Amino acid sequence: MRRRLDRIEAARGDVIAVASDYPDGFRVNEHRHSRGQLLHALSGVVMISTREGRWMVPPDHAMWIPAGVDHAVEMLGPVRMRSAYVLPGSAAGLPGGLRVLAMSDLMRGLVVEAVEFALDAADARSTAIMRLILLEIPRLEERPLTLPFPADPRLARLCRRFVEKPSSHAGIDDWAARAGMSRRSFTRAFQRETGLSLSVWRRQATLFAALPRLAEGASVTNVALDLGYESAPAFTTMFRRMLGTPPRSYMRRSAAREPFKNGEKATI
Repeated sequence: MRRRLDRIEAARGDVIAVASDYPDGFRVNEHRHSRGQLLHALSGVVMISTREGRWMVPPDHAMWIPAGVDHAVEMLGPVRMRSAYVLPGSAAGLPGGLRVLAMSDLMRGLVVEAVEFALDAADARSTAIMRLILLEIPRLEERPLTLPFPADPRLARLCRRFVEKPSSHAGIDDWAARAGMSRRSFTRAFQRETGLSLSVWRRQATLFAALPRLAEGASVTNVALDLGYESAPAFTTMFRRMLGTPPRSYMRRSAAREPFKNGEKATI
């Protein structure tokens, strides 16, 4: 791992691309880069943790991690990762903070092609592809797959319990009472601490719980009922609102991506 990080740091060029394949459960401990990283989950689901919270990167998505941000990465299932590392200031419009982004077909193709180049490639074709990557990153649509945690210990405890056992029935009054706060005070404190309303935060936490199970092949109905939804259609409505497509269509597209091959080892 250290050698790969050193190679990335020493490479020239505004953009370099690297392929990394990992087995289920593999964890990359906290580290940072002097470049911004567009971390793309070609297949599998990735959880990224920082001091600001946690982010989930399912297939068809990427995480933008600005330069200098300490982060750890955990693989939820076998993961084929394709990353583009970008020098700060090399293009206008790059995201200023942590973001989960929906990958376009064009961007996916560019990154997959770019990892085949040597780190210091400078021929006309590689230069054009790297330039296109810089131009396309600001065009990627942000997805609500962040799960910020509050600093207030009372609120953080409630959030951790919900993540351990999500339920669509948890309400504001119940959370406020358990925090020892009025509904108004709780609502204001939660929005201030996380930047989200409780209802939006709960939906995102539920999605965090659902995606790995769906990726493992669990049925939409079983996942919906286990998460406290009264029916699969109710869960599907939430899923479509969050990711722009129903869960069955989403997982069919993800399954069509290149799978992790049996017997392959992590490329670190």
